[in-house]
Amino acid sequence: MLEIAIDALDIASIRPFWKAILGYADEPGSPGPEDPIVDPLGQNPAIWFQQMDAPRPQRNRIHFDVSVPHDEAPQRIAAALAAGGVLLSDAAAPRFWVLADAEGNEACITTWQGRD
Repeated sequence: MLEIAIDALDIASIRPFWKAILGYADEPGSPGPEDPIVDPLGQNPAIWFQQMDAPRPQRNRIHFDVSVPHDEAPQRIAAALAAGGVLLSDAAAPRFWVLADAEGNEACITTWQGRD
């Protein structure tokens, strides 16, 4: 079993971004703003959030590359942006787009397009 933890100062502000970018859902019975999120298909690890008490700028906390079908990428990006995310770069699109949550944790939406 594998679970992934994301350290955060404001869990409620970043949780919607991670639900959107990963296509995840609330853990059954735990829909709260600081509760874990899960893959609705049950194929990928659960994500939970660990409360931080102070910023740790010297340490990278998380980075995901999320590979999706090319025709799903625009919707996934739009959902992440609507959930409080920020588009950091689309310079390599349609290979990948770099987004970040409200605390600067990055994730890339990637597709097969534009690759060798």
